[in-house]
Amino acid sequence: MTDPFDAPPSPAPPLVIVDGANVVGSRPDGWWKDRKGAAERLRDRLAGEGLPGHPGPVEIVLVVEGAARGVASVPGVRVESAPGSGDDHIVELAAADPGRPRLVVTADRELRRRVTELGARVAGPRTVLG
Repeated sequence: MTDPFDAPPSPAPPLVIVDGANVVGSRPDGWWKDRKGAAERLRDRLAGEGLPGHPGPVEIVLVVEGAARGVASVPGVRVESAPGSGDDHIVELAAADPGRPRLVVTADRELRRRVTELGARVAGPRTVLG
């Protein structure tokens, strides 16, 4: 079996960083009425399903910002409230362990550019929303 992110084996499981605001905002389902609730639903989906289509254990970090700050972590998903820009926090997380396979889930073109420059792979919101 190959590594889920086509990278050499690492002692730590692959890191999946989910851009909460971008993923939640990719579906017009009324998320803007309750941003924190929408982030909690995404967190719960990630905790229940993991990363669809990728076998093996992964570490999932959901980055939230703005009105979604304060969403609690649950087993299987660590939630981090960005102290400022969610994109900047995602870049910091992606830069923290360059030897580890990293996947950033976002549709934000500028963020995708920034994290791929760090060696991370990127995928769109459908990766976690189906």
